[in-house]
Amino acid sequence: MATPSPTTFSQPFNFSKDVRRTTLKTSTIFGPKLKSGEIEHTHLRLLTSFMTGPRLELKASKDPPGLTQQLDNSRLESLAETENVCDFFEDLKHRFLRFKKRKFKENLEHFQNLAQGQAPKFMIIACADSRVCPSNILGFQPGEAFVVRNIANLVPTFEVHITLHLVYFEFLLPKQTSPLHFFFLCVQSGPSETNAALEFAVNALKVENILVIGHSRCGGIRALMSMQDEEDSSSFIRSWVVVGKNASLITKSAASNLSFDQQCRHCEKESVNHSLSNLLTYPWIEEKVARGELFVHGGYYDFIDCTFEKWTLDYEGGNLEKNSRFAVKNQFYWC
Repeated sequence: MATPSPTTFSQPFNFSKDVRRTTLKTSTIFGPKLKSGEIEHTHLRLLTSFMTGPRLELKASKDPPGLTQQLDNSRLESLAETENVCDFFEDLKHRFLRFKKRKFKENLEHFQNLAQGQAPKFMIIACADSRVCPSNILGFQPGEAFVVRNIANLVPTFEVHITLHLVYFEFLLPKQTSPLHFFFLCVQSGPSETNAALEFAVNALKVENILVIGHSRCGGIRALMSMQDEEDSSSFIRSWVVVGKNASLITKSAASNLSFDQQCRHCEKESVNHSLSNLLTYPWIEEKVARGELFVHGGYYDFIDCTFEKWTLDYEGGNLEKNSRFAVKNQFYWC
């Protein structure tokens, strides 16, 4: 077996030989430590860089001029990127200070009340797309809306997510030759953040409205419409957008004669209705909707021509079929 070569710091350092290669300035910097052989590793690295510097400069001078220029350009681009990041955060700082001056200080009493607690009337479920911030689009102010955003503004059905773990233990007691075997079944639930947000907004904050907002050119819906049944389910995106699979199946059946882009647009709205239907699978949501304490709305924002559609589910009680127990009412088109 080959003996591993010593590291840089374990190699002997010949001061009488190597120090001559350095300049007088270097010897002046380190002073008596060079003669005594006492030198810190950081100093040693610095000293080594003094010795190897001329060789590196000579090698660089032999490189083609184009390569040298390319390296210089790369350094300049890296510096420019760093400056851009700094400029961006400097801009964020000014935005925050502007908010503090124009919003916070001018509405100090409102923000002081918010510090004591929140009581929003709306819960918004919107897409995480950077182009469709609901607060900007609909003008919600702090304290007015409890907002949750995810890929494609999807609402999963109410399910008790349970993971079962079978744990095995083996014990050998004193004076026993045969071990004792124990099996334990552990139950672990795993709801999504959307489930948790719904429970908190409806049961704790007691919001009066839930508004699910879809939007044009949604990448999540496009991924849903492009999904094949045999695809690997290990993808986080696929595992999430499959929540809206029924909406894609309805779209492909109803709009099979349309182009793929038109089908995606159709599914963007169909998935909102699918999410509204899924909301009613939560017992505590359906109870409040049936009593008229909670209203469920759908919305669609088209950022291409800046229009907004809004509609409300008209819940109908009784033992009707699932697909016919509610209808749309109060439908508006804002342009």
